[in-house]
Amino acid sequence: MNNIDKQDPIYRIVFQQQAEVYELYAQYIYQSDLHGFIEVEQLLFGEKSQLLVDPGEERLKTLFHDVTRTFIPMPAIIRIDEVSRAGTPTVSEGGSNVRPFPVMPFPARDH
Repeated sequence: MNNIDKQDPIYRIVFQQQAEVYELYAQYIYQSDLHGFIEVEQLLFGEKSQLLVDPGEERLKTLFHDVTRTFIPMPAIIRIDEVSRAGTPTVSEGGSNVRPFPVMPFPARDH
């Protein structure tokens, strides 16, 4: 038997909130008991010893400072990737080419 020391996976979660696109890194993600949500736990941020300070990352650190678990609506999620290491979390303008998944309205009922 091989005893390979496998590191826990790291996930990159990209989602849209209002007109902004968020890219977060987390240790754990799973489907929530709250219908229609993904639970994200143990958010990962860069080390504080970095020489350069990224204002976007600092904004996210402040926003998620006391958050132990966040719930993201499934329609807001653009992409989830398993990555080999955490990158820098970012917030960017959504632009005109990023939109939530369209929801088809129910057809009008004929009377």
